[in-house]
Amino acid sequence: MTTVALAATDGMLHFELSLACEVFGTGPADMVDPWYRLSVCGPGAVRVGRFRLEPDHGLDHLPHADTVVVPGWADIDRDPPAELVEAVREAHEAGARVVSLCTGAFVLAAAGLLDGKRATTHWAHTEELARRHPRVTVDADVLYVDNGSVLTSAGKAAAMDLCLHLVRLDHGSSVANRLARRLVVPPHRDGGQAQFVTTPVPAPDNHPLAELFPWILQRLDHPLTVEDLARQARMSSRHLGRHFRSATGTTPLRWLLTQRIRHAQELLETSDDTIDAIATATGMGTATTLRRHFHRTVGVPPDAYRRTFRSRTRLARTTPEPAPPRPIR
Repeated sequence: MTTVALAATDGMLHFELSLACEVFGTGPADMVDPWYRLSVCGPGAVRVGRFRLEPDHGLDHLPHADTVVVPGWADIDRDPPAELVEAVREAHEAGARVVSLCTGAFVLAAAGLLDGKRATTHWAHTEELARRHPRVTVDADVLYVDNGSVLTSAGKAAAMDLCLHLVRLDHGSSVANRLARRLVVPPHRDGGQAQFVTTPVPAPDNHPLAELFPWILQRLDHPLTVEDLARQARMSSRHLGRHFRSATGTTPLRWLLTQRIRHAQELLETSDDTIDAIATATGMGTATTLRRHFHRTVGVPPDAYRRTFRSRTRLARTTPEPAPPRPIR
């Protein structure tokens, strides 16, 4: 897989395109020689974000590449250009490995390359991808999906995870790890998108459960049952379940578990509490129970989550603000 072609048209996201250029276009020769031969292909000068880009080749060059990368597509409500979809389809039929980054999955889906396959995209657009392409099995809980000749990534930073995965496939873990170190990114992240998705509290003022949601959040350390929630909401358990499904899309206990996990995430990021203490504070009871539910929901154990996110929180707290400039005398 020595040649990589980036598909660029008006409406692409510049972050994912630039990221792919960084990985496949500037690899140092002291790692692997030769590195990838990268080209940018498009229908002519294109507008990518706020930048104007001059491609190296037309879209008809895509079928000649070993790997075709489709960056994120900015306006998912608009169909991708037919010429791009056709060129991507022809590249796959010619034997190219086709990769989408973030919402580039909508281009691959339009080309029919994801039919009958698992795929992912940015978590905010997984439901739309599934709705518009029902033959695609959309997985919202992973950073990327490798189907062999067709690969898709989740949003933004997950594009880097997939690009490093490709380097790992082509050149081995040692090269991928060295490249990650040079790019100052982790060579492999455990878990999936769930660890980056926050769950909003649905509480419009006119909703029957508007007062119940904050009441629950103030008592996450209590052993709450559906009957407890129904009693507080002054309705039957059946009516409670119906209103919960309408407001949150899930059951009361599933929503409650999600809030417990979310609170555990906050404590892992911001406190020095032990796992046992966090289990008590979130109503999980024991560290074993917390670890089981946390790992299943978030995709990584609590300790791994703390190592990843605690360092970022501390950095944000300890990084001093820049001093004001000295006046010129």
